[in-house]
Amino acid sequence: MRITVFGATGNVGSRVVAEAIARGHEVTAVVRDPAKPHGLPSAVTLAVADARNPEDVTRVTAGQDAVITATRPVPGSEHELAVATEGLLAGLAGTGVRLLAVGGAGNLLVPGTDGTTLVETPGFPAEILPIALACGEQLDLYLAADADVDWTYLSPAALLEPGVRTGRFRLGRDELLLDADGNSAISMEDLAVALLDEVETPAHHRARFTAAY
Repeated sequence: MRITVFGATGNVGSRVVAEAIARGHEVTAVVRDPAKPHGLPSAVTLAVADARNPEDVTRVTAGQDAVITATRPVPGSEHELAVATEGLLAGLAGTGVRLLAVGGAGNLLVPGTDGTTLVETPGFPAEILPIALACGEQLDLYLAADADVDWTYLSPAALLEPGVRTGRFRLGRDELLLDADGNSAISMEDLAVALLDEVETPAHHRARFTAAY
Protein backbone atom coordinates (compact mmCIF):
# COMPACT_ATOMS: atom_id res chain seq x y z
CA MET A 1 0.00 0.00 0.00
CA ARG A 2 0.98 3.63 -0.43
CA ILE A 3 0.99 5.39 2.93
CA THR A 4 1.78 8.99 3.86
CA VAL A 5 2.86 9.66 7.46
CA PHE A 6 2.64 13.07 9.11
CA GLY A 7 4.73 13.35 12.26
CA ALA A 8 7.05 10.70 10.84
CA THR A 9 10.07 11.79 12.89
CA GLY A 10 8.32 11.68 16.27
CA ASN A 11 8.37 8.93 18.87
CA VAL A 12 5.27 7.17 17.59
CA GLY A 13 5.55 8.31 13.98
CA SER A 14 9.05 6.90 13.53
CA ARG A 15 7.85 3.52 14.79
CA VAL A 16 4.87 3.66 12.45
CA VAL A 17 7.24 4.31 9.56
CA ALA A 18 9.47 1.38 10.58
CA GLU A 19 6.50 -0.98 10.93
CA ALA A 20 5.06 0.05 7.56
CA ILE A 21 8.38 -0.45 5.78
CA ALA A 22 8.85 -3.84 7.45
CA ARG A 23 5.50 -4.88 6.01
CA GLY A 24 6.54 -3.87 2.51
CA HIS A 25 4.47 -0.71 2.14
CA GLU A 26 5.56 2.37 0.20
CA VAL A 27 5.98 5.14 2.75
CA THR A 28 6.03 8.89 2.18
CA ALA A 29 7.30 10.65 5.29
CA VAL A 30 6.24 14.26 5.68
CA VAL A 31 8.59 16.81 7.24
CA ARG A 32 8.04 20.54 7.73
CA ASP A 33 11.71 21.53 7.63
CA PRO A 34 13.86 19.52 5.20
CA ALA A 35 17.01 21.15 6.59
CA LYS A 36 16.63 19.47 9.96
CA PRO A 37 18.17 15.99 10.49
CA HIS A 38 15.34 13.49 10.36
CA GLY A 39 16.95 10.09 10.85
CA LEU A 40 14.38 8.39 8.63
CA PRO A 41 15.16 5.15 6.78
CA SER A 42 16.47 5.48 3.25
CA ALA A 43 13.51 3.45 2.00
CA VAL A 44 11.06 6.29 2.59
CA THR A 45 10.17 9.08 0.21
CA LEU A 46 10.47 12.49 1.83
CA ALA A 47 7.84 15.17 1.26
CA VAL A 48 7.80 18.70 2.61
CA ALA A 49 4.40 19.84 3.84
CA ASP A 50 2.47 21.28 6.76
CA ALA A 51 -0.58 19.40 8.05
CA ARG A 52 -2.13 22.75 8.96
CA ASN A 53 -2.31 23.68 5.27
CA PRO A 54 -5.09 21.83 3.37
CA GLU A 55 -3.42 22.46 0.00
CA ASP A 56 -0.20 20.87 1.29
CA VAL A 57 -2.17 17.89 2.57
CA THR A 58 -3.93 17.35 -0.75
CA ARG A 59 -0.65 17.63 -2.66
CA VAL A 60 1.37 15.08 -0.67
CA THR A 61 -1.46 12.56 -0.31
CA ALA A 62 -2.64 12.39 -3.92
CA GLY A 63 -2.79 8.78 -5.08
CA GLN A 64 -2.14 7.34 -1.62
CA ASP A 65 -4.14 4.56 -0.03
CA ALA A 66 -3.93 5.88 3.52
CA VAL A 67 -2.67 8.82 5.55
CA ILE A 68 -1.45 8.42 9.12
CA THR A 69 -0.99 11.40 11.39
CA ALA A 70 1.06 11.07 14.58
CA THR A 71 1.89 14.73 15.05
CA ARG A 72 2.49 16.12 18.54
CA PRO A 73 3.01 19.86 19.12
CA VAL A 74 5.74 21.07 21.45
CA PRO A 75 4.67 22.12 24.97
CA GLY A 76 2.97 25.47 24.86
CA SER A 77 1.68 24.94 21.33
CA GLU A 78 -0.94 22.29 22.05
CA HIS A 79 -3.55 24.35 20.19
CA GLU A 80 -1.77 23.47 16.94
CA LEU A 81 -3.12 19.92 17.19
CA ALA A 82 -6.64 21.13 16.41
CA VAL A 83 -5.37 23.33 13.57
CA ALA A 84 -3.51 20.36 12.04
CA THR A 85 -6.61 18.19 12.40
CA GLU A 86 -8.71 20.75 10.56
CA GLY A 87 -6.06 20.97 7.83
CA LEU A 88 -5.96 17.22 7.36
CA LEU A 89 -9.74 16.87 7.23
CA ALA A 90 -10.07 19.73 4.76
CA GLY A 91 -7.20 18.52 2.59
CA LEU A 92 -8.54 14.97 2.37
CA ALA A 93 -12.21 15.85 1.94
CA GLY A 94 -13.66 14.08 -1.07
CA THR A 95 -10.37 12.43 -2.08
CA GLY A 96 -11.25 8.91 -0.92
CA VAL A 97 -7.94 8.65 0.93
CA ARG A 98 -8.36 7.12 4.37
CA LEU A 99 -7.11 9.05 7.42
CA LEU A 100 -5.86 7.38 10.61
CA ALA A 101 -4.95 9.55 13.59
CA VAL A 102 -2.94 8.68 16.69
CA GLY A 103 -4.71 10.46 19.52
CA GLY A 104 -4.56 10.46 23.29
CA ALA A 105 -5.78 8.29 26.15
CA GLY A 106 -7.19 11.09 28.29
CA ASN A 107 -10.57 11.02 26.57
CA LEU A 108 -11.11 7.27 27.18
CA LEU A 109 -13.85 6.30 29.62
CA VAL A 110 -12.71 4.85 32.94
CA PRO A 111 -14.22 1.40 33.60
CA GLY A 112 -16.68 1.25 36.47
CA THR A 113 -17.54 4.94 36.40
CA ASP A 114 -20.57 6.77 35.13
CA GLY A 115 -18.92 8.13 32.02
CA THR A 116 -15.86 9.69 33.66
CA THR A 117 -12.92 10.14 31.30
CA LEU A 118 -9.34 9.49 32.33
CA VAL A 119 -8.49 13.20 32.21
CA GLU A 120 -11.30 13.90 34.68
CA THR A 121 -9.98 11.54 37.35
CA PRO A 122 -8.33 12.88 40.53
CA GLY A 123 -4.57 12.95 40.34
CA PHE A 124 -4.34 13.16 36.55
CA PRO A 125 -0.79 14.47 35.94
CA ALA A 126 -0.84 18.25 35.56
CA GLU A 127 2.16 18.25 33.24
CA ILE A 128 0.30 16.35 30.53
CA LEU A 129 -3.09 17.98 31.05
CA PRO A 130 -2.65 20.51 28.18
CA ILE A 131 -1.92 17.85 25.56
CA ALA A 132 -4.63 15.57 26.97
CA LEU A 133 -7.20 18.34 26.60
CA ALA A 134 -5.90 19.11 23.11
CA CYS A 135 -6.38 15.46 22.16
CA GLY A 136 -9.94 15.67 23.45
CA GLU A 137 -10.55 18.62 21.15
CA GLN A 138 -8.89 16.66 18.36
CA LEU A 139 -11.31 13.74 18.80
CA ASP A 140 -14.28 16.12 18.90
CA LEU A 141 -13.23 17.52 15.53
CA TYR A 142 -13.21 14.04 14.02
CA LEU A 143 -16.57 13.16 15.52
CA ALA A 144 -18.06 16.35 14.08
CA ALA A 145 -16.42 15.95 10.66
CA ASP A 146 -18.47 15.61 7.50
CA ALA A 147 -18.88 12.15 6.08
CA ASP A 148 -16.58 12.84 3.12
CA VAL A 149 -13.47 11.68 5.03
CA ASP A 150 -13.09 8.07 6.15
CA TRP A 151 -11.22 8.62 9.44
CA THR A 152 -10.12 6.37 12.30
CA TYR A 153 -8.85 7.57 15.69
CA LEU A 154 -6.52 5.38 17.77
CA SER A 155 -6.22 6.10 21.48
CA PRO A 156 -3.25 4.41 23.16
CA ALA A 157 -3.24 2.96 26.65
CA ALA A 158 -2.69 5.32 29.59
CA LEU A 159 1.04 4.52 29.63
CA LEU A 160 2.70 4.74 26.22
CA GLU A 161 6.46 4.29 26.22
CA PRO A 162 9.25 2.99 23.97
CA GLY A 163 9.57 -0.76 24.37
CA VAL A 164 9.50 -3.95 22.36
CA ARG A 165 7.30 -5.21 19.57
CA THR A 166 5.34 -8.23 20.80
CA GLY A 167 2.39 -8.16 18.42
CA ARG A 168 0.18 -9.21 21.34
CA PHE A 169 -2.36 -6.77 22.75
CA ARG A 170 -6.08 -6.23 23.16
CA LEU A 171 -8.36 -3.87 21.27
CA GLY A 172 -11.29 -1.87 22.61
CA ARG A 173 -13.44 1.05 21.64
CA ASP A 174 -14.12 3.98 23.97
CA GLU A 175 -13.21 2.48 27.35
CA LEU A 176 -9.75 2.40 28.93
CA LEU A 177 -8.33 -1.13 28.82
CA LEU A 178 -6.89 -2.37 32.13
CA ASP A 179 -4.95 -5.56 32.85
CA ALA A 180 -5.52 -7.85 35.83
CA ASP A 181 -3.45 -5.54 38.04
CA GLY A 182 -5.35 -2.43 37.00
CA ASN A 183 -2.60 -1.12 34.73
CA SER A 184 -3.09 0.32 31.26
CA ALA A 185 0.00 0.26 29.06
CA ILE A 186 1.33 -0.47 25.59
CA SER A 187 4.67 0.06 23.87
CA MET A 188 5.01 2.51 21.02
CA GLU A 189 6.15 -0.40 18.88
CA ASP A 190 2.95 -2.37 19.50
CA LEU A 191 0.80 0.72 19.02
CA ALA A 192 2.35 0.96 15.55
CA VAL A 193 1.43 -2.69 14.97
CA ALA A 194 -2.19 -1.99 15.94
CA LEU A 195 -2.28 1.00 13.61
CA LEU A 196 -0.85 -0.84 10.62
CA ASP A 197 -3.20 -3.77 11.26
CA GLU A 198 -6.06 -1.28 10.96
CA VAL A 199 -4.60 0.15 7.75
CA GLU A 200 -4.38 -3.30 6.17
CA THR A 201 -7.66 -4.66 7.53
CA PRO A 202 -10.04 -1.76 8.21
CA ALA A 203 -12.43 -2.41 11.08
CA HIS A 204 -13.10 1.04 12.54
CA HIS A 205 -14.63 3.49 10.06
CA ARG A 206 -15.37 6.97 11.39
CA ALA A 207 -14.79 5.61 14.87
CA ARG A 208 -12.27 5.50 17.72
CA PHE A 209 -10.54 2.39 19.01
CA THR A 210 -7.88 1.72 21.59
CA ALA A 211 -5.09 -0.81 22.16
CA ALA A 212 -3.44 -2.02 25.37
CA TYR A 213 -1.93 -5.13 26.94
